[in-house]
Amino acid sequence: MNLNKVYIAGNLTRDPELRYTPNGTAVCNVRLAINRKYKSGDEWKDEVCFLSATAWGKTAENCNQYLVKGSPVFIEGRLQSRSWDGPDGKKRFALDVVVERIQFLGGKKKDEQEETTPEWLPEDTQDAESAS
Repeated sequence: MNLNKVYIAGNLTRDPELRYTPNGTAVCNVRLAINRKYKSGDEWKDEVCFLSATAWGKTAENCNQYLVKGSPVFIEGRLQSRSWDGPDGKKRFALDVVVERIQFLGGKKKDEQEETTPEWLPEDTQDAESAS
């Protein structure tokens, strides 16, 4: 029996990169940092794992529209390995996650957030801000 399924939660290390294949299919690449805390003796340590993930189609377009660097996400997908020859002639390998489902754990993309006056400001301050 074989099983290729991953569940990961992490934060984007940079903005998504959207492109289209020659036949018009959307492809979005994201880079994730997955943090882990563990105890070594009496000391807590941090470990970070960096992974690349690729989304396709409408999922790719949604990733590009709603995610930014730092966005928290939960991904369900599968592992895919690839290899290529580097410029130095050496064989290179990479292990990526192919996104099957993704949950956006944060809010809207920064440039789409509504500008609102915080509720904790006194009313006279709110009036002064809305007049400017």
